[in-house]
This record gives sequence, structure tokens and C-alpha cells, in this order.
Amino acid sequence: MPLDYLNLAPTPSVKDQVSPEEWEIRVELAALYRLAAKHGYVDLGGTHFSARVPGPDDHFLLNPFGMMFAEITASSLVKVDTDGNILLDAGNHGVNAAGFTIHSSVHMARHDLICAAHTHTVYGMAASCLADGILPLSQHELRFHNRLSYHDYEGPATNLEERERIVANLGVNNNIVLRNHGLMCCGRSIPEAWRNLYALEMSCEAQIQAMAMSNASGRPLKFVSEDVAQATSDKIEERHGKASVSRDWPTQLRRLNAEEPDYAT
Repeated sequence: MPLDYLNLAPTPSVKDQVSPEEWEIRVELAALYRLAAKHGYVDLGGTHFSARVPGPDDHFLLNPFGMMFAEITASSLVKVDTDGNILLDAGNHGVNAAGFTIHSSVHMARHDLICAAHTHTVYGMAASCLADGILPLSQHELRFHNRLSYHDYEGPATNLEERERIVANLGVNNNIVLRNHGLMCCGRSIPEAWRNLYALEMSCEAQIQAMAMSNASGRPLKFVSEDVAQATSDKIEERHGKASVSRDWPTQLRRLNAEEPDYAT
């Protein structure tokens, strides 16, 4: 039976069908989707976040095609493998083909990364169109200084052969600008991916606003010096990791638990 997208029924719970470890990842990833919606990091159904399922297999969770970020629940997330086989889809939604291509590239090659978050925000897309990319203009950007990768646009990401080029361009970094397209931020945990995404989105917005003001007023931009930028980036990287976001993530979960507790169902 085709789904009635005007009157979607609640997705039945899968909590009893998955391991406690997978359920924990599902709840965190659903929270990430809801937070992205609250912060405006959405493009209708056009972007996607994923998370690796704990275990020896390269299985990962992706958003159900045709649901808004604000509707995602832990149970509605679709479990797939890197060959594109759907392993668990309680709502019978399937997944976006481009989303599978982009995210499977990460989960196939970077086993150190748990989560990948891809966005099409206005400021992220605008910055991705600049030949010089993201510039050392704000403190938020400095965490990415000389640690940000770039991948040239190849059209809608439905060609599986593009996966190798995405991974090659990502290299050892955890965050990548998809030129003329948007951003993708990854993390060794879902909270870390959220912190990277938030900081990179802020960097792009600050840069575009600063460039607009500079163009309008004729006043030059003030760049952070290379020495200071690199030293700051190194300092952040030295203390960066799961622990560094431990205070940011619970503040966001408290907000969700108060306002949208159904994300964890």
C-alpha cells in the first residue's frame, strides 16, 4: 500500500527489535534532526544526517524519505548497509538516493567517524560557491583552519562512483565543503558532529555577512593572521573530542525533552 503522506501514521516503535546500543544511537540521531530543524538547518526533504550502527558491519541509519526533520523519531530512522540494502524501515519510507551515496562514502571508509551531517543552508551554500572557500575571519572558523576539505560539484550525488572521490577529498579531516552544494560535518560521536555543524554554519553566516558589509561600505575585511589562526586551530584540535562537547549537548537535549519529547520514541 502506498503511504498517505498527508496523514502519516506514527511509526511503530523498534526499540525491542534493536540492541540497546543501536537504540541509544537512534535517539541521539533523532535529536540531531530535531535540533537542526529548530536552528533552521533544513531544506525541505533535501538533506540528510546519518550515524553508524554499533557492531562489526558497516550498517548506518538515515532519515526516512518524505519526512521533515521535525518529524523524525528514533524508530522512524532507516537502517541500511553500504550496498544500499534496507535492513529495517518500520515506516516503509525508503531513503533518498543522493543521501545514500554521500553518507555511505563516509561509513565505508572512515570507521572512526560515527556521524555525518549534510546541510543545504543559505549561508553554507553561499560560502560553498566562493572560490576561496571558508576564510579565517571569525573565531568559529579557526577550529577548521587548515582542517577543512573541499569536493567539487559533480551534479546530483546519485553516481556511486563519486563516493571514492568524496572520501579522497575528505582525507583525514572530519568536515568538508561540497562546492556549489553545501556542507558536511562529521564526528566521532553525534554530539561532536553537532558541535562541528553548529560552528561551521556560524562561520559561514559570519563570513557572508562580513563580506556583504565590506562590499557595501568599501571597508576591508580583517583576517586573522596565519600564525594565530594555526595556533588556535591546533589548540582546539588538541582538546577536541567527545569530552569537549559534553556540556553543549545536554543543554540541547534538555530543550528537546521539554518541548519535543516524542523524538525519543
